[in-house]
Amino acid sequence: MKRRVVITGLGAVTPIGIGIGPSWQALCAGVSGITRVTRFDTSNLRAGIAGEVKGFNPEDFIDHKLARRTDRYQHFALAAARMALEDARFEIPPSEADRVGVIVGTATGGLQSMLSAQAEFSNGSSDEISPFFILQYLTNIGAGQVALLAGARGPNFAPTSACASGTHSVGDGFKLIQHGACDMVLAGGADAGIIPIMLHGLGLMKACSQRTDMPEKASRPFELNRDGFVTGEGAAILVLEELDHALRRGAGTYAEIVGYAATGDAYHITSPSPQGEGAGRCIRLALEDAGVSPADVDYVNAHGTSTRLNDVAETRAIKAVFGKHASRLAVSSNKSMIGHLWGASGAVEAAFTALTLKHGVVPPTINYETPDPECDLDYVPNRARRMQVRIAISNSFGFGGTNGVLVFRRFEA
Repeated sequence: MKRRVVITGLGAVTPIGIGIGPSWQALCAGVSGITRVTRFDTSNLRAGIAGEVKGFNPEDFIDHKLARRTDRYQHFALAAARMALEDARFEIPPSEADRVGVIVGTATGGLQSMLSAQAEFSNGSSDEISPFFILQYLTNIGAGQVALLAGARGPNFAPTSACASGTHSVGDGFKLIQHGACDMVLAGGADAGIIPIMLHGLGLMKACSQRTDMPEKASRPFELNRDGFVTGEGAAILVLEELDHALRRGAGTYAEIVGYAATGDAYHITSPSPQGEGAGRCIRLALEDAGVSPADVDYVNAHGTSTRLNDVAETRAIKAVFGKHASRLAVSSNKSMIGHLWGASGAVEAAFTALTLKHGVVPPTINYETPDPECDLDYVPNRARRMQVRIAISNSFGFGGTNGVLVFRRFEA
């Protein structure tokens, strides 16, 4: 018999807030976190806007020594994990440590640290390179640092599946608990890839928005005049817990995870299949895993990147799966406000979906001005909507044709 899995703690670092509370409030208010990049000169780059995390001091969450030895993406992961554990009101006792896992996905890992070390080496300043730069760069070290912070001795790994990394992390954690391998998993994602070469590379790919004169208007998922996504950074960690374990300790609950699926397109290395076949198959499999009928779903937290191909493909996938019910769904994209957080995006969006179920508020898709005839669903334009949501899904579709979908249910004991 499959065990029930609930979310008992949330922690986040996003372009619109440090902490899940400030981030959620800003999201529901339609506040954009997209600005011109402030950390370096972008005048010679193809892209100069991003969803930067502002006002973040890692030493508010970890000591000075550890902060110096870790990369920015690890800072975000550690901060989100500490906040999630505090939110869950739980310190892992040694007697339970073997049953607590950690899964923290990332797309770029410690890219900043690696490039800084390479620059020092190329300039002949090899003596200045940190002896920790390999550990700053590796994609699994964020998960390892979170496990050390929490004292978790269960499974410990890091999915690296581009834009679906965070969703795959949460889904894998859900399955570990559901099938009895763990009682609790700290699951999420973290990325900090806002660096000059990354922005320039995205510009060369023609993947990102060129609306640099109005950065807050640049990310406009499903809207006719969208011209590409906006990169971002941040992290989210969710405390996933087996229901009886949570009830025994009197934990609060945000939502229940009831389904998960992962698929691949095998179509193109960056573009989705035009009809959204791989995405649609993933949604179907996740609903089947949850034992949920498409007609029972109320809300879709969309991948919604603000690119021409992806938004159309996702819309077609939703329509193919839900049929006539698609027109009755609320569909919105958090990326309109926070940008695309790469490996962190699915985890952040999963946390926001849990809050939608908890509070009965669907965040908006901002910058929605002119409808696109090919994107003809209800995208909750510009203003948050109060509505009771019993079942919701969260979509993540990434480079390489990788897909992940999570199914959430409002918690009912």
